[in-house]
Amino acid sequence: MESPAAAAAKPARGAGGRKGGDRKKSVTKSVKAGLQFPVGRISRYLKKGRYAVRYGAGAPVYLAAVLEYLAAEVLELAGNAARDNKKNRINPRHLCLAIRNDEELGKLLSGVTISSGGVLPNINPVLLPKRAAGASEKAEKPEKAAKSPKKA
Repeated sequence: MESPAAAAAKPARGAGGRKGGDRKKSVTKSVKAGLQFPVGRISRYLKKGRYAVRYGAGAPVYLAAVLEYLAAEVLELAGNAARDNKKNRINPRHLCLAIRNDEELGKLLSGVTISSGGVLPNINPVLLPKRAAGASEKAEKPEKAAKSPKKA
């Protein structure tokens, strides 16, 4: 029978009963690429989706980077919209305002309906009440009279 100290001194076995020293910690593809989005999972989805017979090793990395960028862009704009409305949480209304007010995101997501998002506040100028012509002329005359004449 071995003592506990002797068992601790023995080199640990690797996975699957292999002999040798300590195993290196695995580094994910996402960490290698410097991304937050899961490159391995996107790679698996590309394979399962059967979008192509073959695809390059860089394809899931590129796709993960694009998705991460789009998510960060939408979240930043929605966070700004939430802050403008004095809220701490982003809700669907903030997402909708962020996307519709941004030209490029609005174009990308033009056919998308966001549930509980509402619409952009907009009143057609035709529907606004007309100003009376006499009232606008009277408003202009006092402004001209208020200016002091130039000294010669």
